[in-house]
Amino acid sequence: MTDDWKRQIDRLHRELVRRDDPTEWVVEADAVDASRRYPDLALRGPVFGVAVRTPANPPQDPERAGEWRLLKPVADDTPQGARDTLNSHLWFTAKDDTDDPAVRRELLAAVTRLEHEPLDDLTVCGARYRIVRGDEFVRTGRTGLEPPRPTDPEPADRTWEGRSDPPSPDLDFALVPGRETSPMAAAMKVALQGFAYPGEGFPAAVREESERARTDYPDVVLLPVGFGVAERRSGGWQPRGALMPTPHAARRLLADAMVEFWPGLYEFSDAEREQYARAADEFKAAGRANDVRVGDRAFQICRIERMVRTGPDGPEPPRPSDVDDYGPTQIHPTMDEDGTLHYDS
Repeated sequence: MTDDWKRQIDRLHRELVRRDDPTEWVVEADAVDASRRYPDLALRGPVFGVAVRTPANPPQDPERAGEWRLLKPVADDTPQGARDTLNSHLWFTAKDDTDDPAVRRELLAAVTRLEHEPLDDLTVCGARYRIVRGDEFVRTGRTGLEPPRPTDPEPADRTWEGRSDPPSPDLDFALVPGRETSPMAAAMKVALQGFAYPGEGFPAAVREESERARTDYPDVVLLPVGFGVAERRSGGWQPRGALMPTPHAARRLLADAMVEFWPGLYEFSDAEREQYARAADEFKAAGRANDVRVGDRAFQICRIERMVRTGPDGPEPPRPSDVDDYGPTQIHPTMDEDGTLHYDS
């Protein structure tokens, strides 16, 4: 660690003491404990989202001018998935958020480009959009993956019914380095700045681009923590399902999967349906349980962290070695500049 970073972490520590907030102290102590119990990082791989920079911010909020902020969560598995998310955002903006034919034309022209080109950066109506690349990882220790921490926020109403998840904390998150308020977060950032994909387990191009990114995008922004479901398989852990905003949302995702989704998807027998339903009921009755075992299958709720690299021109876009499962395509009906939709084109 450089002397500059030591000074910054010392400053954050002094600021934490000055604020005299017992809640923040408990959160920081929780982070210190986690770093000891789960000292290693396991890389899941890249994730992608959409960021936007709008120079013309409202005058009452001048500090936001020129900042890159997340428009959509950094949670897609492929760059094209994030491009499709941007495509939909611009299409629905043209459909629902403007009555100006000129503005609609510009939005739809961008949609058309996204239907035909794998674009990662484009400017539309004065706003600059970028597909951003992050890395997702979990902490590990002798007991396995890190579960949710006692200080991770939970919804006040932890219902198991319906869909009442809070919005993703990624939305409108500023991709601005140097805004850490926690000494442990700052220390994590220092550790990740030098991170590159290691070993021969990765193709040469992936390793080379990872090394290059340390120079081209030397700073790191830590994204809000998420939560997910992992299954222990073949001696390792495999993710099962989407990134969720709270531990309870991840628990509900697992419970619903065991009862509603997996039985049909995997053609469970009646006995298997009953076995999974019973396990789901026991899991829900436990309240804040983080582990489920069904037969020889083991599932865990885990804490997921992500980072985005940034450089002089903003957040890192997808790398050439990042793989897409499919290419650009039309995903919405054609729209005229007056807002008329054509479903047969």
